[in-house]
Amino acid sequence: MNKINNVNIEGVKSFEEQIKNDLSAARKTQGVEGEWILEEGNTQFVSKIKFENGETEFKVDNPTFMGGSGSLPGPMHYCFYGLASCYTGTFATMAAMLGIKLKKLTTKVEADVNFSKVFGISDAPIMEEVRVKLTVVSDEPEEKIKQAEELALQRCPVVFTLKNPVKLVPSIEIING
Repeated sequence: MNKINNVNIEGVKSFEEQIKNDLSAARKTQGVEGEWILEEGNTQFVSKIKFENGETEFKVDNPTFMGGSGSLPGPMHYCFYGLASCYTGTFATMAAMLGIKLKKLTTKVEADVNFSKVFGISDAPIMEEVRVKLTVVSDEPEEKIKQAEELALQRCPVVFTLKNPVKLVPSIEIING
Protein backbone atom coordinates (compact mmCIF):
# COMPACT_ATOMS: atom_id res chain seq x y z
CA MET A 1 0.00 0.00 0.00
CA ASN A 2 1.45 3.35 -1.09
CA LYS A 3 1.07 5.93 1.70
CA ILE A 4 2.18 9.54 1.92
CA ASN A 5 1.33 11.55 5.05
CA ASN A 6 -0.58 8.53 6.37
CA VAL A 7 -2.92 8.77 3.34
CA ASN A 8 -3.59 5.63 1.31
CA ILE A 9 -2.88 7.04 -2.16
CA GLU A 10 -4.05 3.86 -3.94
CA GLY A 11 -7.36 3.95 -2.07
CA VAL A 12 -7.95 7.61 -2.96
CA LYS A 13 -7.04 7.06 -6.62
CA SER A 14 -9.23 3.95 -6.79
CA PHE A 15 -12.24 5.86 -5.45
CA GLU A 16 -11.53 8.74 -7.83
CA GLU A 17 -11.56 6.32 -10.77
CA GLN A 18 -14.78 4.73 -9.50
CA ILE A 19 -16.43 8.17 -9.40
CA LYS A 20 -15.16 9.02 -12.90
CA ASN A 21 -16.86 5.86 -14.19
CA ASP A 22 -20.04 6.28 -12.14
CA LEU A 23 -20.88 9.68 -10.61
CA SER A 24 -23.52 8.10 -8.37
CA ALA A 25 -20.70 6.33 -6.49
CA ALA A 26 -19.61 9.74 -5.14
CA ARG A 27 -22.74 10.06 -2.98
CA LYS A 28 -22.45 8.58 0.51
CA THR A 29 -25.03 9.11 3.25
CA GLN A 30 -23.50 10.17 6.56
CA GLY A 31 -25.48 10.35 9.76
CA VAL A 32 -25.56 10.43 13.54
CA GLU A 33 -28.28 9.40 15.98
CA GLY A 34 -28.30 10.13 19.67
CA GLU A 35 -30.35 10.44 22.84
CA TRP A 36 -30.65 13.18 25.45
CA ILE A 37 -30.23 11.55 28.87
CA LEU A 38 -33.03 12.72 31.19
CA GLU A 39 -31.65 11.21 34.41
CA GLU A 40 -29.28 13.38 36.43
CA GLY A 41 -25.65 12.65 35.80
CA ASN A 42 -22.68 14.03 33.91
CA THR A 43 -23.61 12.87 30.42
CA GLN A 44 -26.43 14.81 28.77
CA PHE A 45 -26.30 13.41 25.22
CA VAL A 46 -25.02 10.05 23.96
CA SER A 47 -24.61 8.95 20.39
CA LYS A 48 -23.47 5.63 19.02
CA ILE A 49 -21.51 6.46 15.89
CA LYS A 50 -21.36 3.69 13.32
CA PHE A 51 -18.60 3.83 10.74
CA GLU A 52 -17.18 1.64 8.00
CA ASN A 53 -15.38 -0.85 10.25
CA GLY A 54 -17.03 -0.43 13.63
CA GLU A 55 -18.86 1.69 16.14
CA THR A 56 -17.92 4.11 18.92
CA GLU A 57 -19.73 6.30 21.40
CA PHE A 58 -19.64 10.08 21.69
CA LYS A 59 -20.80 11.71 24.92
CA VAL A 60 -21.63 15.37 25.45
CA ASP A 61 -22.14 17.47 28.53
CA ASN A 62 -22.87 21.15 28.13
CA PRO A 63 -20.76 23.76 29.89
CA THR A 64 -22.14 24.87 33.26
CA PHE A 65 -23.46 28.16 31.82
CA MET A 66 -25.66 26.08 29.48
CA GLY A 67 -27.03 23.78 32.20
CA GLY A 68 -24.47 21.00 32.12
CA SER A 69 -21.71 20.06 34.51
CA GLY A 70 -18.87 20.86 32.11
CA SER A 71 -17.38 17.41 32.69
CA LEU A 72 -17.25 16.33 29.03
CA PRO A 73 -16.80 18.07 25.68
CA GLY A 74 -19.75 20.23 24.70
CA PRO A 75 -21.46 20.32 21.29
CA MET A 76 -19.21 23.11 19.97
CA HIS A 77 -16.12 21.00 20.72
CA TYR A 78 -17.47 18.28 18.43
CA CYS A 79 -18.48 20.83 15.82
CA PHE A 80 -15.00 22.35 15.77
CA TYR A 81 -13.41 18.89 15.94
CA GLY A 82 -15.38 17.94 12.81
CA LEU A 83 -14.11 21.02 11.00
CA ALA A 84 -10.52 20.54 12.20
CA SER A 85 -10.35 16.85 11.34
CA CYS A 86 -12.10 17.18 7.97
CA TYR A 87 -10.08 20.20 6.82
CA THR A 88 -6.79 18.75 8.09
CA GLY A 89 -7.54 15.39 6.47
CA THR A 90 -8.45 17.05 3.18
CA PHE A 91 -5.25 19.11 3.28
CA ALA A 92 -3.13 16.02 4.08
CA THR A 93 -4.81 14.14 1.21
CA MET A 94 -4.36 16.99 -1.28
CA ALA A 95 -0.72 17.34 -0.20
CA ALA A 96 -0.16 13.60 -0.61
CA MET A 97 -1.77 13.60 -4.06
CA LEU A 98 0.58 16.45 -5.03
CA GLY A 99 3.56 14.45 -3.73
CA ILE A 100 4.14 16.81 -0.80
CA LYS A 101 5.73 15.06 2.17
CA LEU A 102 4.80 16.58 5.50
CA LYS A 103 6.94 16.38 8.62
CA LYS A 104 4.20 17.68 10.91
CA LEU A 105 0.67 19.05 10.46
CA THR A 106 -1.41 20.63 13.22
CA THR A 107 -4.68 22.56 13.24
CA LYS A 108 -6.28 25.11 15.52
CA VAL A 109 -9.97 26.02 15.22
CA GLU A 110 -11.60 28.72 17.30
CA ALA A 111 -14.46 31.18 17.23
CA ASP A 112 -15.96 33.79 19.50
CA VAL A 113 -19.43 32.50 20.34
CA ASN A 114 -22.11 34.98 21.44
CA PHE A 115 -24.78 33.14 23.44
CA SER A 116 -27.13 36.15 23.83
CA LYS A 117 -29.31 34.97 20.91
CA VAL A 118 -29.55 31.48 22.46
CA PHE A 119 -31.26 33.10 25.46
CA GLY A 120 -33.44 35.39 23.33
CA ILE A 121 -31.69 38.49 24.69
CA SER A 122 -30.47 39.86 21.35
CA ASP A 123 -30.40 39.14 17.64
CA ALA A 124 -26.61 39.39 17.47
CA PRO A 125 -25.03 36.66 15.33
CA ILE A 126 -24.05 33.61 17.34
CA MET A 127 -20.78 33.47 15.38
CA GLU A 128 -19.29 35.97 12.99
CA GLU A 129 -16.24 33.98 11.94
CA VAL A 130 -14.51 30.69 12.51
CA ARG A 131 -10.72 30.83 12.51
CA VAL A 132 -8.80 27.83 11.20
CA LYS A 133 -5.01 27.76 11.30
CA LEU A 134 -2.93 24.98 9.79
CA THR A 135 0.70 24.74 10.86
CA VAL A 136 2.68 22.83 8.24
CA VAL A 137 6.23 21.59 8.67
CA SER A 138 7.67 20.49 5.33
CA ASP A 139 10.74 20.95 3.14
CA GLU A 140 8.50 21.42 0.08
CA PRO A 141 8.29 24.84 -1.65
CA GLU A 142 5.79 27.29 -0.19
CA GLU A 143 3.93 27.59 -3.52
CA LYS A 144 3.27 23.86 -3.56
CA ILE A 145 1.99 23.89 0.03
CA LYS A 146 -0.26 26.88 -0.80
CA GLN A 147 -1.62 24.84 -3.75
CA ALA A 148 -2.57 22.04 -1.34
CA GLU A 149 -4.21 24.62 0.94
CA GLU A 150 -6.27 26.05 -1.91
CA LEU A 151 -7.41 22.58 -2.98
CA ALA A 152 -8.34 21.73 0.63
CA LEU A 153 -10.37 24.93 0.94
CA GLN A 154 -12.17 24.14 -2.33
CA ARG A 155 -12.81 20.45 -1.61
CA CYS A 156 -13.28 19.95 2.15
CA PRO A 157 -16.92 18.93 2.84
CA VAL A 158 -17.12 20.75 6.19
CA VAL A 159 -15.54 23.93 4.78
CA PHE A 160 -18.11 23.76 1.95
CA THR A 161 -20.92 23.45 4.50
CA LEU A 162 -19.68 26.52 6.39
CA LYS A 163 -19.20 28.63 3.27
CA ASN A 164 -22.39 27.73 1.38
CA PRO A 165 -26.01 27.65 2.45
CA VAL A 166 -27.10 24.04 2.80
CA LYS A 167 -30.80 23.30 3.10
CA LEU A 168 -31.75 22.21 6.62
CA VAL A 169 -34.74 19.88 6.65
CA PRO A 170 -36.02 19.69 10.24
CA SER A 171 -38.80 17.39 11.34
CA ILE A 172 -40.28 16.31 14.65
CA GLU A 173 -42.09 13.12 15.59
CA ILE A 174 -44.28 13.48 18.68
CA ILE A 175 -45.34 10.35 20.50
CA ASN A 176 -47.86 10.64 23.30
CA GLY A 177 -47.01 8.40 26.12
